[in-house]
Amino acid sequence: MHTVNNVLNLHTATGARKYLDASERSCFITAAAAAPLALRLLCLTLAHTGCRISEALALTPDSLRPSEGVVAFRSLKKRSKFVIVREVPIPDALIRELVIHARTCTSSDDRLWSWGRVRAWQLVKAMMMSAGIRAGPHATIKGLRHAFSLHAIRSGVPLNFVQRWLGHASMSTTAIYLQAVGPDEREIAARMWAGHI
Repeated sequence: MHTVNNVLNLHTATGARKYLDASERSCFITAAAAAPLALRLLCLTLAHTGCRISEALALTPDSLRPSEGVVAFRSLKKRSKFVIVREVPIPDALIRELVIHARTCTSSDDRLWSWGRVRAWQLVKAMMMSAGIRAGPHATIKGLRHAFSLHAIRSGVPLNFVQRWLGHASMSTTAIYLQAVGPDEREIAARMWAGHI
């Protein structure tokens, strides 16, 4: 993530955004819903959890907790002698489909997707293109992670939940998502402009 004076930022040094906007995220989810099963589930898991691609690709049938409506991600970024797992709630329809897909695995520790990082990245990138998302620093898996975070915050999810779901060690990392202008700010600004334009 780009930093300015050691502060994390949602924009590049030239001002380009590094996240999918709400419309692009919606287009991505719609395009993914029409994809073949395995790709659909990978894309929707990324979009609805904000996980890293390596975390998604490490999921196994044992990672799914359908009775609780969550996916359990093993943190691959944090270095510790202890296994660090975070549970992220997902839509009921998605967990049901993931459970059905998991039945194709021969054992409970098989990965849900057999693709490597590079191939998965190519497939997700192609899905973004088919969704009509133009190329740029926002049209990445990291951009999808940022979009999830912004969507959660704009939907009223408390910042500490978003921090936990993303696996951030520091609240200051999660707080970068407060930088983006949301609907509440636009509504207040619209009141200020009323009758002036």
